[in-house]
Amino acid sequence: MSLPVRPVRRGWVVRDRVPGPDVDEFAEPGQVIGALARAPHGTLLAVQHPHRTPRALAAGTGLLEALPAAKAELAVLIRRAYREVTDVVAPYRVDGPDGTACGLLCLVDPDAIAHTEDVYPDVVAERAEVLASLGIATSAAMLVPMTPDDGLTELVLGMTEDPEVSLVDSGGRRHWVWLVGPGARQDTFLRAAGAHRLLVADGNHRVAAAREAGLAGLLALVTAGPGLRVGPIHRAVVGTGLAASDLVTAWERVGLRVGELPFVIDPEPGVVVVRTPDTVLRVELPAGRGIDHAVVESVLLHQALGLDPESPSVKAVVDPRVEAEAVLLIAPVPLARVLAGAKMPRKSTYFTPKPRSGLLLADLTP
Repeated sequence: MSLPVRPVRRGWVVRDRVPGPDVDEFAEPGQVIGALARAPHGTLLAVQHPHRTPRALAAGTGLLEALPAAKAELAVLIRRAYREVTDVVAPYRVDGPDGTACGLLCLVDPDAIAHTEDVYPDVVAERAEVLASLGIATSAAMLVPMTPDDGLTELVLGMTEDPEVSLVDSGGRRHWVWLVGPGARQDTFLRAAGAHRLLVADGNHRVAAAREAGLAGLLALVTAGPGLRVGPIHRAVVGTGLAASDLVTAWERVGLRVGELPFVIDPEPGVVVVRTPDTVLRVELPAGRGIDHAVVESVLLHQALGLDPESPSVKAVVDPRVEAEAVLLIAPVPLARVLAGAKMPRKSTYFTPKPRSGLLLADLTP
C-alpha cells in the first residue's frame, strides 16, 4: 500500500538561527507589513511576502514583479544559513508553555489531506503564486491523524541521539529536529506518519495553495501530540461606529439573550463574551445551529449587524486584548469535533504548539 507521506528528496536544514521572524506568526497583511518594517534585511518573511517589504511598498511593486528578486534572495539565505540534506525525514519535538508536540517533518501528498476549515480564495491564490515561483517550502503545515493512537509520538520520544537543531524561540518554546536518512528506521517513521487519514490542524491555506500550484508534495509536520491544545480564535469588529448599545439592540432584535458582566470571563460553549470599550456583554447563542464560530458569523454578525464576516470590518484575532469596537470571545472548538472531520468556518481553530518555520526547507520541484 502506498503512503501519502515521503522523505524530503532535497532540502536544507538551518545551521544556527532562522533568518528573521517566524513566517507563520503573522496572519494579517498589516501585521506582515509591520514586522517587515522592523525586521533586518534578509529574512524568510520577506521572501514569502516580497510585495510587502518597505522597498516594494514605496515603489508600488506587485507580487508577480517582486517574485524573481524573492527567489534570488532565498538562494542567498540558503547559502548563508543552511546546509543541504537529501532523502531525509525529520523527527521533530517542540515543548513550551502552550503544550508539547512530537511528530515528523516530511513531504505529504496535498490531495490526501482533509481540510478542516474553509479558506480565503485570495490568500490561496497569493500563496500558490509564491510556492510555484520559489519551488521551495519555507514553512510546514501542521497535520493531525484522525486516530489518536498513531505510534508516531512514541518514536519521537525514543530519539536518544543529539538533535541536528536545538533552539528556543521568542515565545520560550524549545525545538528539536533530528534527521533520519534512508533505511529501516526511516521506513518505520513513514509508516507511522502515514498510517491514518490526516487532517489540517494549521495550514489550510498552505494545503490549498499547494493544490492550486499543482504540487505533488507539501512540507508538513505530522503530529498527534502528546500535548496539543486547541485555542480559540475570536472575532473583532472594527471601523463600523457601532457602540455597545447598538450591539445589544441588534442582537435582541433577532431574539438573542444579552446581559452584562462585571468583567471579562472565558467563554463557554454556546455563550459569547463580548468586550467593548464601555462594558462586557454575555450573549447566549441559539442551539442547533452548528459550531459557535458559524453561529457568530451567520447570526450575530451577518443577520443582526449586517456585516459580511469576510469584510475588513470583521477580523479573526487570537489576542482578545486587541483594540476594537467589540471583540467577540468564542470558546475553543473541542478537539473531538476537529478530529471528526467536520468542515468549519475560516479561522476557527488555533492549534498549539506550532512548528517553527524555517528549521527545514524542502525543494518541491519534480
